[in-house]
Amino acid sequence: MAGIYIHIPFCKQACHYCDFHFSTSLKYKDEMVHALISEIKLQKGYLNGETIETIYFGGGTPSVLDSDQISRIINTVTELHTVSSTAEITLEANPDDLKPDKLKALRQTPVNRFSIGIQSFFDEDLVWMNRVHRGQEAESSVKRAQDAGFENITVDLIYGYPTLSDTKWKQNLDKVFELNVPHVSTYSMTVEPQTALAAFISKKKQPPMNEQQSAEQFIVLMDAMQAHGFQHYEISNFCKPGQYSRHNSNYWKGVKYLGIGPSAHSYNGDTRQWNIANNAKYMQALETGKLQAETEELTEENRLNEYIMTSLRTIWGLELVKLNQIAKGASAELLKAAAEYFDREWIIQKDNVIYLSATGKLYADHIAAGLFF
Repeated sequence: MAGIYIHIPFCKQACHYCDFHFSTSLKYKDEMVHALISEIKLQKGYLNGETIETIYFGGGTPSVLDSDQISRIINTVTELHTVSSTAEITLEANPDDLKPDKLKALRQTPVNRFSIGIQSFFDEDLVWMNRVHRGQEAESSVKRAQDAGFENITVDLIYGYPTLSDTKWKQNLDKVFELNVPHVSTYSMTVEPQTALAAFISKKKQPPMNEQQSAEQFIVLMDAMQAHGFQHYEISNFCKPGQYSRHNSNYWKGVKYLGIGPSAHSYNGDTRQWNIANNAKYMQALETGKLQAETEELTEENRLNEYIMTSLRTIWGLELVKLNQIAKGASAELLKAAAEYFDREWIIQKDNVIYLSATGKLYADHIAAGLFF
């Protein structure tokens, strides 16, 4: 099984914290769809005929495309690949795009899952982030999607920023539970270079993010999710039993995937490839039947470190046997490096699998870095 990620590089406006590749000009949507279809055709051999289990439209804001454009892209994939009859096909969407007519049209496409970028239900937070939508629209978009027959929905929330008090954070979570969605993705606000938020902080127009606040709100999050029957199956992701994001789970499990679109990454087990992050150059290259991309051959060390980083973040943990399959004797070396984390009870071992403890989840990146080869 394999997955296909399709990057739609358009947004109506730029969120202050976002460093993903996108353009706020929607002028060339048709030309971009044509280029994406050209790349799908050009890259048809990348996954060596493996069955496609997941298709994921990310961005940017994929919901700015109309249903016909989305169908054309999916139809191209199904023409060139064997797509599972039970494939998970996800569309990232902004609440303001999910109007009744749009939802009705999307029901006629193969899309069967939404990832809705809510971030907060409070207007002052959304203004602070420079989001397009407002809190009431966030709530009503989920209800509209459910009424239209879409049950497989995940919502995104962000915590750990100045305007979000602990009380408001709990209210955001309560609203999600009230909406009865089966999956929630949550992210601590991070300050990425070259973003408006980074510029505001450097000019002292905004305070820096508070790590203590972020850690405390993460603990509130974990406790609330557990109390409402959600599994914490990956550091940032929670779901009702068994209702994982199949596409994102495959990233963490090292499953092959093909990335289509400007800035998209691909992985086939031996190499990693990434496309140029420039809309005009991406489209121009595909007009001539070429793809502007770079490729990296993965070394043994790359594969070890990538497995450590991704597996530790999940409920499935780091399998020592799998580590030794990548490099003989690697597990013994890792266990030596892990001694201090065992002592602090940040990680635990059951049989031949290592997991993060509840406290360890607060230090996931630090622990992974300390275990790298």
